[in-house]
Amino acid sequence: MEQRRRFRRMELNAKLAFIAVSLLFGRAVWAQIRYSISEEQKDGAAVGNIAKDLGIDHRTLKDRGFRIVSTSGESMFSVNQNDGVLYVNGKIDREEVCERSTPCLINLKIALQNPLEIHYVTVEILDVNDHSPRFPEDEKRLEIWESAMPGARYPLQAARDPDSGANSVQTYKLSQNEHFRLEIKDREEDGKIPIIILHKTLDREVMKHIKLELTALDGGRPPKSGLLEIFIDVLDINDNSPVFTKDSYTVTLNENAPVGTTIVQVNATDLDEGKNGEVVYALGNNVNNNLRRLFEVNSITGEIILLNLLDFEVKDKYEIDIQASDKGIVPLATDKSVIIKIVDVNDNAPEIEVTSFSSDIPEDSRPGTTVALISVTDLDSGLNGKISCSISDDIPFKLMSSSQDNIYSLVTSGLLDRETKFQYEITLVAKDLGQPSLSSVKTITVLISDVNDNSPEFTISPYAFYVMENNAPGKSLFSVSASDKDTGENSAVSYQIWRDGGAENKFTSFININSENGEIYALKSFDFETSKTFQFHILATDSGSPSLSSNVTVNVFILDQNDNVPVILYPVSANGSAEGVEEIPRNVNAGHLVTKVRAYDADIGYNGWLLFSLQEVSEHSLFALDRYTGQIRTLRSFTETDEAQHKLVILVKDNGNVSLSATATVIVKVVEPKEAFAASDVKNAEKDEEENNVTFYLIITLGSVSVLFVISIIVLIVMQCSKSTDYSSKYLQETNYDGTLCHSIQYRSGDKRYMLVGPRMSIGSTIAPGSNRNTLVIPDRRRRDSGEVRNKIDICYKLYSWSIFLYFYYFLSAERIHLIS
Repeated sequence: MEQRRRFRRMELNAKLAFIAVSLLFGRAVWAQIRYSISEEQKDGAAVGNIAKDLGIDHRTLKDRGFRIVSTSGESMFSVNQNDGVLYVNGKIDREEVCERSTPCLINLKIALQNPLEIHYVTVEILDVNDHSPRFPEDEKRLEIWESAMPGARYPLQAARDPDSGANSVQTYKLSQNEHFRLEIKDREEDGKIPIIILHKTLDREVMKHIKLELTALDGGRPPKSGLLEIFIDVLDINDNSPVFTKDSYTVTLNENAPVGTTIVQVNATDLDEGKNGEVVYALGNNVNNNLRRLFEVNSITGEIILLNLLDFEVKDKYEIDIQASDKGIVPLATDKSVIIKIVDVNDNAPEIEVTSFSSDIPEDSRPGTTVALISVTDLDSGLNGKISCSISDDIPFKLMSSSQDNIYSLVTSGLLDRETKFQYEITLVAKDLGQPSLSSVKTITVLISDVNDNSPEFTISPYAFYVMENNAPGKSLFSVSASDKDTGENSAVSYQIWRDGGAENKFTSFININSENGEIYALKSFDFETSKTFQFHILATDSGSPSLSSNVTVNVFILDQNDNVPVILYPVSANGSAEGVEEIPRNVNAGHLVTKVRAYDADIGYNGWLLFSLQEVSEHSLFALDRYTGQIRTLRSFTETDEAQHKLVILVKDNGNVSLSATATVIVKVVEPKEAFAASDVKNAEKDEEENNVTFYLIITLGSVSVLFVISIIVLIVMQCSKSTDYSSKYLQETNYDGTLCHSIQYRSGDKRYMLVGPRMSIGSTIAPGSNRNTLVIPDRRRRDSGEVRNKIDICYKLYSWSIFLYFYYFLSAERIHLIS
């Protein structure tokens, strides 16, 4: 700036000296012409014929000393003394010559002698769109909380284009997305600032990272562009961002203010506690390097400090963004614009006096409510003493002028909401009409008092809690919490359980809640095996008048404990012990299935997963126990020297942290094959005698069915079967027989009947939970599905499936009824 002033003074002195000489020694002629050329012209390009345009004979130019005598761009142009044409010296770059000045003018002074003539030539360098917009950085990373509300603004650094006018940055385009939209703010000399605005709430669980592309376009034809990639990380935790105590900051600063001057102190508060509530300050991300050389902000106090001298003639206003962020693990930040107006030095500034002030007004005050009376005075006179007073336009307040000069009343201009903003820092700006104008600023704080207009809000809705069964009665299980945006009595929340008396809410009879802190207690223990989940409702009410309330649903899930001992299903328990006797022939081979210990556990998961182990066995080399299925098999064939009776004690335990167990005893009697068959026949005879009354009607049914299908069965056997199927002996070695003895043991548990069968299951039964696939639940209805065919008759099944299906339907139905009885 100082160089420009010095150049102007030198040019003015030269003109005055030339006029003085001209008046003393002769006459002088002045003329002024103007040319326009585009930048990037080649060396030697003609600008214009000065002699022709001035009407001077080009033949006299050399004799009269036609030349450029003074110029701000003398090295860029030259004149031809032969024809009077002005030429370009070298390549002209408008952005280098004029930087960002518009229009770009180069002033030349042309002189001729005898007689003396001075002509002024102005050459305007026209801009060519030879630069593309460029962002200060190729990519920008933003961190945005998922709790950010729609409308949140995120300013970005503007793209810069050295070109001017329409060739500079004109607009921005944001890539298509559903969460953000673009707003462009025109800051005059600083250009157009892009601001992305949150349009739709973010959800980190759905999308953690978002990539946007911001394109800057100039006004050339065709336009040139620059690209900024924006990477947005959606953050998950934290709920309060710092809030500035003032809605806007506008300050004035004298141009001769010394370095180190505190310009203004911004203040922001955070409703969080601890590190999340400690606020630090910094310059915003979009503050360019020029502003960073002029201003800095104290990270602790929020004071904006001057780093270098300012010049009113260079720039009379600065707008910088101050960022306030907390010290949370993932900090939240808020930007606030601070407008700094630079004024020339003056001796008296207007004074603002608040004569009457109401610092606390209810949030339901109507528009037009008077807040303060303000008087403004200025010791100056004339235009310097004429004062205008104003406040920011983006707050719900306005100034009303009175009949007396310089007296104003501050009144509300819109509706107030304490929960949105509980106080306003209203900046009063008084400005005189002098040249240059002086102004004063006064800030008053208006507090908004609370009205009960908000219901309590639960932190989570609905709640889900997991409670271990066998809990201690009267002990706190969990707690709920609700908050009210109001203050004082209007925010004091009490809790109660909603009891409507319905059958589905029977659990509320043994649930209680502390009305003050939301702690929930159970009056009795829970049993997972009886009930696994239940639901109830809690009502939160504030203490306002009238009071407001809200409710929330609480879902309780009961978790299992290992509190059930395994139950031995086979051998059947008697007198508190489980003991069974099994007879096997002496001539069985190794791997023969002796029997299978069956048990179940009412618990679930690992608590109900049973393992079997041999605790006691008379001969370890004879028998082996499968730890998962409970099957007892022979390890080798019996010899003549082996005992005829063996005792096996089996331990059944679950897999709980503290495992529970039960034992079963199996007596294995080794008999000769003939004795085994005889014992089997005796048992069958006794069983048949006991079931005569039950199966009599089945004989009639089977006889009828047999007569209808006897021909089909005979043909089937003759054509397809190589050997008959005999079910008479349970020890007969068949192709599909695995050596498993077939047992049928019934028992009752609760309201269900169970039957143990093996190795095959009867048609129409279902597997009981926790029974290792050996327990069948006997259905109440006597429906029976088709049975399993004991012999492999694949081709016969395809040809006569309908016949065999019906036959075995009746046969197995009869057998099933027989077993149940």
